[in-house]
Amino acid sequence: MSRRSALAMVFTVAFVGALAAVPAGADTSGAGSGGADQTALPVGDDPASAAEVDKVYSCQTSFNSNAPGAFNTGDWFNGDGTWDLTKKPSVDGAVTWPDAKVSITAAGVNRIISGNGLPTEETTGEFPVASSDDAYAFDRNPNSISAQTVTITLAKKPKVADEPTCLGMGTIGIFVNGVQFFNALDAGGRDAAAYEIQDSCDGHPEMSGTYHYHSGSRCVRENLDTGSGHSKLVGYASDGFGLYGTRGTNGETVNNSDLDECHGHTHKVKFNGKKQRTYHYHLTAEYPYTIGCYRGTPVSTNG
Repeated sequence: MSRRSALAMVFTVAFVGALAAVPAGADTSGAGSGGADQTALPVGDDPASAAEVDKVYSCQTSFNSNAPGAFNTGDWFNGDGTWDLTKKPSVDGAVTWPDAKVSITAAGVNRIISGNGLPTEETTGEFPVASSDDAYAFDRNPNSISAQTVTITLAKKPKVADEPTCLGMGTIGIFVNGVQFFNALDAGGRDAAAYEIQDSCDGHPEMSGTYHYHSGSRCVRENLDTGSGHSKLVGYASDGFGLYGTRGTNGETVNNSDLDECHGHTHKVKFNGKKQRTYHYHLTAEYPYTIGCYRGTPVSTNG
């Protein structure tokens, strides 16, 4: 990753995933947030070599088209450059994790986030994907979800950098439920939310067991971002800036057109326990879903 910060960020992590599908009657605003037409979500473009709106500014510039992951597509692709979330299958199961833990504490000028990488409130699918699961026809994720040792040290008062920084392929932030999030790309450089089959909370594990999201988990939003008005803080990017849900100042749905090339903007929000003017990111239904690049200086990760 380019331009690593001197701040320490230690992950002993295994990236776990269960790709998301939509059960009948479920919230269909899952791929990031509400507002967009869930039956015609634009499929994300190829990774960008510089910061651009609607794109992932990726540190990795070459991708293997035969990389492990989803190997087949289905009728949720509309054939016109869009995909239909309401038709996409999901990995079966609703596994709870009673041993899940996360701690977010202030230590001087730093914020320390520690835990075991498991969701404290939300469920996951059953992994590895079973041959009896309809997801198996598209994505045979062989990985198992396992507890990790996660310790992240971020600046409590992050600053906007002179230039945006690209995103690595591993952890780029963490939700307040303890689950880490990756950028919007799969291992082949495609739109992960569109191609990969995740569980009903929009997550899955990678080969070392780390459960993670590539988009704004519908379960996180339902549990942590209820109410009206501006969205609540739902996570932190690896540059220390806050990640908020899908609603803007007056409760309106935030779209990509409201945000800059890194998927954020600046105005007053509640951060560090008080309302203040600061840069922050938003979840959206549109690719790249969480963040498109770092607007601050990221801490070192294994990405």
